[in-house]
Amino acid sequence: MNPHGIRYILDEYMKWSGKLAYAVGLITTDGNLSKDGRHINITSKDKEQIQNFAKILNLKNRISMKKSSYTQEKKYYFLQFGDIKLFHFLLSIGLMPNKTKILGPLQIPDEYFADYLRGFLDGDGFTNSYWDTRWKNSFCFYTGFTSASKLHLAWMQSKIKRLFEITGTIKFSGRSTFHLTYAKRASIILLEKMYHNPRVVCLRRKRCKISLALDIIRK
Repeated sequence: MNPHGIRYILDEYMKWSGKLAYAVGLITTDGNLSKDGRHINITSKDKEQIQNFAKILNLKNRISMKKSSYTQEKKYYFLQFGDIKLFHFLLSIGLMPNKTKILGPLQIPDEYFADYLRGFLDGDGFTNSYWDTRWKNSFCFYTGFTSASKLHLAWMQSKIKRLFEITGTIKFSGRSTFHLTYAKRASIILLEKMYHNPRVVCLRRKRCKISLALDIIRK
């Protein structure tokens, strides 16, 4: 039952899959649902991100450039499309217009939750690695997710703990957002779940950065 009390029957196009869960992760972070009840858009600095999204949903719409609100320079890739069925599906799982600070739990099936997390990581996630100079041969590695909604991160934290048996911490970033962060051992487990197959759709530059850090840890 969606927020408007209407039940929608999903057709073949909208049945859950790893790719759809990944696309939902991108919409959660880099996307926006219009108030008109039809249009969805996604914005990213990475053209590959938009191309991956379009390929998953079989979109042929033109990818355009969007200005930065700070410099007025066209540095963001932007894709907008209309799809009433997909829009209603997104409402039914918990997404909404103007979701930034009020987003709560989403109805993501457990078997595709790792794919959703990978989409979230590619949108508003990060990894950070460095050598700790205080300790010999100490390589630190963290994985994190950023959101203006603490409630949504708390839902992610709880579901990650239940499914993967690892614990992360939520902290205020000091700039109107919160971080859900996992330390090295938990990160390794989490990333193995997210990149469960070498052929999964993802942002290549982030996966490359992660692979380099994991290679150092293994050595």
